[in-house]
Amino acid sequence: MNQAIYTYASTISTFQDTKREDHIMQTKVKLIKKETVAEGTMAFHFAKPQGFEFRAGQFADYTLIDPPETDAEGNTRGFSLVQAPFEPDLVAATRMRDTAFKRVLKDLPIGTELKLDAPYGDFTLHKTASTPAVFIIGGIGVTPVRSMIAQASHDKTGHKITLLHASRTPADLPLKADFERLAKDNPNFIYVMVVESPTSDWRGERGRVTAEMVKKYVPDLSKPIYYLSGPEGMVKAMRQLLTDLEVNEDNIRTEEFTGY
Repeated sequence: MNQAIYTYASTISTFQDTKREDHIMQTKVKLIKKETVAEGTMAFHFAKPQGFEFRAGQFADYTLIDPPETDAEGNTRGFSLVQAPFEPDLVAATRMRDTAFKRVLKDLPIGTELKLDAPYGDFTLHKTASTPAVFIIGGIGVTPVRSMIAQASHDKTGHKITLLHASRTPADLPLKADFERLAKDNPNFIYVMVVESPTSDWRGERGRVTAEMVKKYVPDLSKPIYYLSGPEGMVKAMRQLLTDLEVNEDNIRTEEFTGY
């Protein structure tokens, strides 16, 4: 994610606004682990700095220090904080496009330091636990959602949470194992995988997220707060879908991922 736009009803929360609200830490963090979390998608674990605090759903800017190559996109990227505040590491997950930044990131030796500038963002879970949360998410847009659901599960907040997670193939679903574990441990969380090109043994939903699919998993459309995250086109299409279903626009929150 190179840029994110946080929209709440008709209000746009800019990065500058967030800087006034949160305690921003600028420091260095050490890479401690790399792993593949879906086809073409990697997660990078960093040691959490002492005293670093954030809200589930926020993101961090990471800057490469003296990289061996760079390009016009520069040496800094913003990535959602995948792990929840109660968890031990800071984790960034991303699709591995062929850019200088991501080539360098992929090949970084364990122990390498990056600059951290964080936290930012207001794409966070609403506080009223009696109001359900419905996440309609495309692909890697699920990274901030993982943090929110993990924290809510840990805190036993009581939020009724439904995640419709759409991707091209089963192998493309980032963090699938994490969400399956959370759904098993949290009776208030329902994880629905939606795949355009399923395998022959696929048991989840097929195709794209439709109005009928939303109504299937959300009995009362007027109750939840809806969270949309993913590629810009997908987010706009899902907002229109919800509008067509006469969902109150004040109950729709969005995050658009551009550039990955």
